[in-house]
Amino acid sequence: MPYAYVDDIAVSDVAFHAWGLSLDDTFREAAEATVHAMVDDLDSIAAVEQRSFELHDESLDLLLLQFLQEFVYYKDAERLLLRVQDVRINRDKHGFTLRGHAAGERINPDTHELGADVKAVTLHRLQVVETAEGWDATVILDV
Repeated sequence: MPYAYVDDIAVSDVAFHAWGLSLDDTFREAAEATVHAMVDDLDSIAAVEQRSFELHDESLDLLLLQFLQEFVYYKDAERLLLRVQDVRINRDKHGFTLRGHAAGERINPDTHELGADVKAVTLHRLQVVETAEGWDATVILDV
């Protein structure tokens, strides 16, 4: 589990660090942490429905915000819990492009023990940074 929840960053929200050797890994782990905040057992989410993402931004921080907000959107708009199957981030002269694929299923109280009701991904302390070991992201979720 290359993410960890952090208690000393936000008092009434959910904060976490996610990391990986690559940007792709870090974004994938940030998505896992976001969905894990919403449902206690990630393995309870079956890959029944598929969704694809194509997002663009000049900033990695804002690209991560957009990406994670997709999981909040699908939870709220379609009652759909998703897990990342694949994510690829590329850089060009205009910024960054993310292409990804996720799969999941509709919320079922019989099989999904829900955690926090994540309302949004915040801009507060949001960052994606390159480190000596790879990449690290800091995220705060509004609950």
